[in-house]
Amino acid sequence: MVFQLARIPSDFDSAEGLLKVEQFQVAYVTNDADAAIDLFTRQLGVREFVRLEGDTPEGGHVRAEFAWVGTIMYEIIQASGPGTEIFSSRMPQPGPFRMVQHHLGFLIRDDAQFEAVLANARGRGWIVPHEDENPFVRVCFVEVPGLPHYLEYLRPSGAGMAFFENVPRT
Repeated sequence: MVFQLARIPSDFDSAEGLLKVEQFQVAYVTNDADAAIDLFTRQLGVREFVRLEGDTPEGGHVRAEFAWVGTIMYEIIQASGPGTEIFSSRMPQPGPFRMVQHHLGFLIRDDAQFEAVLANARGRGWIVPHEDENPFVRVCFVEVPGLPHYLEYLRPSGAGMAFFENVPRT
């Protein structure tokens, strides 16, 4: 017998909580992106990642690798230097390979939803340690007391959605 789980989309209602949004991503930070990719490909069956990499305006460097597995996008991040603190502050120190969960990613459909997420988080007194907007995405991270990882909210532009749609699928 084959089982299939019926998935009902989340009904967004910021008054009910920040998990009432479509989760689509699980992200990790690591001190060795190549070793992390090796773990995902050799041991976990992910066939291919796509890389985004670049320098921060402050002089740091971020490397992010993305792959879809079913309905979940996995992201592996290695970051160093100024302007990468949102990632590097929770990243394992140099040394033997380590990887830790950094955030769960939630897809935001429009600016009104994004503003509602920010209002909910700030209204609860939660820290929003990072906000950014670029040609691909508007993004913020929320630190929820008691959770060992961030909640990340992304409102992609058309170019951002095109990138997400073209990330390799396993």
